[in-house]
Order: sequence, then C-alpha cells, then structure tokens
Amino acid sequence: MNKSITQDNQNDNQISKSIRRFFTRFHLSSALKTANAYKKKGISAALIFQYLFLLIFSNRSMYMNLLIGKDSPDFAKDTVYRFMKMLQINWIRFTTVLSSRIIRDAIAPLDSADRVNVLIIDDSMFERNRSKKVELLAKVYDHAKHCYKFGFRMLTLGWSDGSTFLPVNSVLLSTENKKNRINEAKETDKRTVGYKRRMLAVKKGTIAMLELLKSAKKAGIPAKYVLFDSWFSSPSSLHAVKEIGYDVIAMVKKTPKMFFRYNSEDMPLTTIYKKNRKRRGRSRYLLSVMVDVVKEGKTIPAKVVYIRNKNKRKEYLCLISTDVSLSEEEIIRIYGKRWDIEVFFKVCKSYLNLSKECRSLSYDAMTAHTAIVFTRYMMLSLENRESNDTRSMGELFLYFSDEMSDITWIQAFQILLQMFRTLLVDQIDISDEKIDELVKAFMDAIPALLKSKLQVA
Repeated sequence: MNKSITQDNQNDNQISKSIRRFFTRFHLSSALKTANAYKKKGISAALIFQYLFLLIFSNRSMYMNLLIGKDSPDFAKDTVYRFMKMLQINWIRFTTVLSSRIIRDAIAPLDSADRVNVLIIDDSMFERNRSKKVELLAKVYDHAKHCYKFGFRMLTLGWSDGSTFLPVNSVLLSTENKKNRINEAKETDKRTVGYKRRMLAVKKGTIAMLELLKSAKKAGIPAKYVLFDSWFSSPSSLHAVKEIGYDVIAMVKKTPKMFFRYNSEDMPLTTIYKKNRKRRGRSRYLLSVMVDVVKEGKTIPAKVVYIRNKNKRKEYLCLISTDVSLSEEEIIRIYGKRWDIEVFFKVCKSYLNLSKECRSLSYDAMTAHTAIVFTRYMMLSLENRESNDTRSMGELFLYFSDEMSDITWIQAFQILLQMFRTLLVDQIDISDEKIDELVKAFMDAIPALLKSKLQVA
C-alpha cells in the first residue's frame, strides 16, 4: 500500500493545494512549452518537472524515493535524466517568462505607481568540489571565502520591488581561461540551445550579464534601474546597460585604472575625492559630484556619491547613478535593495539544496536543476508576500517541508501498538491486567535502545 501517514492531513492537503494552485495560476505547462520543454509522446514534461519540484518538500531525494518505493513516480529514473539533459530546452526563457507572469499577474497590480522596481545582478558559487568529470568544470575563485574551488559562478539576474524578490534568469559561468577549465564542453549540434548555453558559459561575466538583461527586457519585466556591485562596474558596462534601456545604480571600485571625466579632465574617483570639500556632521554621504562616463567617444552624464564605510570609518565607498535626477539619499536607498539577492542565495543554498541535489555530470542537467530551484523560490516568495505569516523565508520553507513530511517510524509503530491493544480489548475477552502483561513481555523482549524510543509518556 503506497500511502503515507502524515502529521496533519488537513495541513498537508492545504499545502498540496497551494503548490497545485501555483502551477495552475501561472500556467507552468505553458511556460515549459514556450521554452521548448515538451514531448511528442510518453510522459509530459510538466509531470516530470512537477515531480522534481516536489522532491525538496518531501525531504527525500529521487534515489531514496526509488529505493524505498514510497511516493515513486509512474516513470523510470532514465526518463528524468533524459528530461534534465534535453538540449532544446531554453531554461533562461522559462524562468524569465514565469517570473514575468508572476510580476504581471500577482505583484504589479498591488504596487503603487511611484514604487521603484529594480533588476539586480550578482554571482555566487555553484560548488562541485567532489567531482572532476563535470562538463565545463572550472577552478573558480570564491571571493566570500578567499580561496579557489571547483565549480561555477552562478550569475543571476533578479527582480525586486523592495518587498518581494524574484529570480529572473541565470547562467552557470565556467571561465574563459582554458587553463582554469578542468573539462571542456561535449560536442553538440550548433543549432541547439544547448550549444548556445555552453558558449555563453565561457564568456566574460559582463557579456553574460547583458544577455540576461536583454532576455528580461524582451519579456517586458518592469524595472527602471539595474543594480550591481563593483565587480561588474566599468564605463563599458554602464554604456552597454544604458543602451539596452536601463539606468544603472552601482558600486564603483576606487581603482587608479578607471577614469571618469570631471571638469573636462579624465581622473580616477580617488583624485576627484581629494579635489573637493567633504560634508561634515552626520550626513549620509560625504560628497556628491557630476561626472561624464566616456567610452569610445560616447558620453553619459552620471552622479557619483561618496558614502561612509560603516565597517571602516576612515574609508569611503562610491556609488554611481546614470539617472542624474535622483537625489543622493534616493540613490543610497535604491541601492540598498541589492541586498535582496544575497538573501536569495542564502535561502537557495541553505534550504533549497542548490547544487547539492543534482549530482549529474551534464551541464544541461545542472542548468535544469538551477531553474527548478529558482521556481521553488518564486513560489515561496509569492506565498510569503500573499500570506499573513510574519516568519522569514527560511522558516516558511521549513513550515512547508515539515507539514508535508511523513511521521517517523517510531511514531508510526507507537500508533500501531496502541491500535493492537485497542483491538485486543474490543475483539477478545482478555482482562486489562493480561494485556498489560503481554505488552510488558513484548517490550522486555526488544533491544534496550528501541525500548527507550517506544516508551509512551
């Protein structure tokens, strides 16, 4: 009998309805077809995707499901592997279309017209330290832990209105330096999406960033500004993002190798800072100047705001905005929304098993796994926004996971033991003292460790 004993059937059904409602409300089957994820015959791609989506909430991997034969799907594991490795599926398009629908149908109608929507670019480590045969595996420097690791840079584009964050799309970046690539890409048809995906993986992060922004722009995701930190800030990046149709608010490095035109003279930000008088007192910023960002004869006016570094009081940070109409306080406030993507990375790695759930050697399978994790986060983020639950995203996930999980076998055994005792009383004419003697004899016969677990308080 393939049935599970749940802690609370009512809550379990409610959460199952929430997941089904999310799939139906935003037409995930249609989004998959838009991304070329469909089959002419056999099990539909939507059913396979739904099965992979639900794995995290059942607290079991696909391997464990198949091993114990509980909640196993109606298709074989090879069907799942073939789906994950399909070359024609455009996972960037899928997550972009899905996030666009959520924003359009569920979030935008409830936002005020003056709310500032932003796109956020950042990257995080996608570790594969224990496998050296992964396709396009690279030796990547982890800036958070200051060491080299095997894996990828997961370059991610997200959307935020200041209240809700949604991942839009991503690409797993290997490295353009062949010396740091452990394995090369497998031979694929150059006409497929899989080939283009692999070519994008070995490009510079700034070039891949522009491809993700173009996909978001094509999908009509509403945003006025693009936020990113100093790793992506350069005059060429500012010009490229401006040409796509977005203004930029970003952190800029205080390097002597990057120049901005100030008073008709090209100079680094540190020199501009020394030439001006700073604001005194408790002002949120130290200095604000107008500069020109020059690249190949083209000029963009920008505002640079020097702010205090809270971690090192004697140092300062530089923010740049290509929208010169914004006040300094507004530039600082809008850039503060960039922290939403850091929370997103933390939740995906700590609660949604990012990179841990997928052990495949295929680059396509890892890309599919990332899209599935992003979809899980979209559902949880929307649930967090629309519910009255004041708990954090991580606690909300645990709430989902706990109420969908099965009770422990110890609890199940206690229930069966109590049912057997009740059955003896109702069906057989035996005194309570005799039943107690039988139960005691049974308990004395089992191992001491198991006996302590089965003791009913």
